Amino acid sequence: MDMLWSGWGEPARATPLPEPVTGLLRDVLGVKPREAGPVALEEIRVPASPLTADALRALGEAVGDEAHVRTDAESRIRHTRGKSTPDLLRIRDGDVTDVPAAVVLPADHDDVLAVLRACAAHGLALVPFGGGTSVVGGLAPERRRPFVALDLRRMNRLLALDPVSRTATLQTGLRAPDAEALLAEHGFTLGHFPQSYEWATLGGFAAARSSGQASAGYGRFDDMVLGLTLATPEGTVEAGRAPRSAAGPDLRQLVLGSEGAFGVITAVTVRLCPLPQTRVYEGWRFASFEEGAAALRRLAQDGPRPTVLRLSDETETLIGLAQPDAIGALDVRQGTGCQAIAGYEGTAEDTADRRRRAAAVLRECGGTHLGEEPGERWAHGRYSAPYLRDSLLDAGAFAETLETAAFWSRIPGLYASVRGALTATLTESGTPPLVMCHISHVYENGASLYFTVVSAQGEDPVAHWAPAKRAANEAILAAGGTISHHHGVGTDHRDGYVREAGPLAIEALRAVKRRLDPDGLLNPGVLLPLD
Repeated sequence: MDMLWSGWGEPARATPLPEPVTGLLRDVLGVKPREAGPVALEEIRVPASPLTADALRALGEAVGDEAHVRTDAESRIRHTRGKSTPDLLRIRDGDVTDVPAAVVLPADHDDVLAVLRACAAHGLALVPFGGGTSVVGGLAPERRRPFVALDLRRMNRLLALDPVSRTATLQTGLRAPDAEALLAEHGFTLGHFPQSYEWATLGGFAAARSSGQASAGYGRFDDMVLGLTLATPEGTVEAGRAPRSAAGPDLRQLVLGSEGAFGVITAVTVRLCPLPQTRVYEGWRFASFEEGAAALRRLAQDGPRPTVLRLSDETETLIGLAQPDAIGALDVRQGTGCQAIAGYEGTAEDTADRRRRAAAVLRECGGTHLGEEPGERWAHGRYSAPYLRDSLLDAGAFAETLETAAFWSRIPGLYASVRGALTATLTESGTPPLVMCHISHVYENGASLYFTVVSAQGEDPVAHWAPAKRAANEAILAAGGTISHHHGVGTDHRDGYVREAGPLAIEALRAVKRRLDPDGLLNPGVLLPLD
């Protein structure tokens, strides 16, 4: 099944907002209903593919059959940009200025190398395309030449499994649920469950340094990757042959997070965990975000660490976004404050022990136990927020997210600075926002902050968001945060990444790109500015 071209996931799962929410949007934010819905797919006018007959023939030969090279309008529309709110608003208006010239579907690593050679011979750029879930402009390259979208969906096999070492090698076009199903047949799991889980691919996880909602227990995806294979215009790079090595700098870490700018990741070898016997999720309430953050820090630093650990601020808790599938249904009798979710996965004995000891810490830090019902509701709706975003757009609201991370000592200042920048900029533009935040990933030394912004769309929602996004990026850098914790760099964060990394580091990465991709074919302008 393909993802909805003008929104997220399956169309039927984006349900209208409940009346209390539409009333809040209208009365507090001045949201007005949209005059018209998205344009129909068949009404979008897509220019003819600029590829020559020779180029199309070469691409077809590279993947074994011209049927795996698509130039029809619908295929190209479905591979236009990603799923950020500006991306969706533009495609809903029929804007296809970033449409690829063709969609190419390789079946294996050798196919990818052949496609790269064909692109080099015919002067074409190439953008790797997994689930299409990028929210930072990672699928919209600088358009100095025609480009093809390299859709990896046919690269969906489990290549090897080593139960003794608890590792598996998988092709990177595998969507996460399919990978989990293949591994479950052998009694294993990756334990990687980001909000994009239902649609994103293993290649996308690796290319963007993804972090899943159970990262407190299982780690980030870059922690899971023990080896990888990279196809470049100059040949193949194999990185990782042991769990750890002192044989020079770790080339895996150079490729992870490279967002298709250095090559196409065609396979990953990942570490596995046994399927958990038990999963338990529960809710806690804290009087303030500061108090809740201190409790999370205690668990992250001193243990016992839950598998899932997250905390919504007062606004997100009040609105109900801590449980996206139940927004607007908050029982105010539970009181105000901040809701936390703690989840435990593993053997029955280990889960019970960690849960008991963590509960003692959370109570000592001021937490009130809410029972399993809030936790189970969160688990049931954990992938629902993107559908809520579609419903908000349909109702005439603007809704977007951004995230960052910092050391614990900087979290309070970072939180205040980003909230302040978003509120001030959008209010000045005439669309005062509702700004919500949660801690979604914790580490011994710091945590991530994930912000959700809702406002009226205004006359030009894409234009009114741009200065707010710039102000938020400035606030992140000034407060000592990283420009992205798990969404990646793309084009949206590229300028901030250049400032964060520094000129010498950026020149070193440019040198890597020039060696692996001397003609600049791969995702031009994504991650690194063009020369």
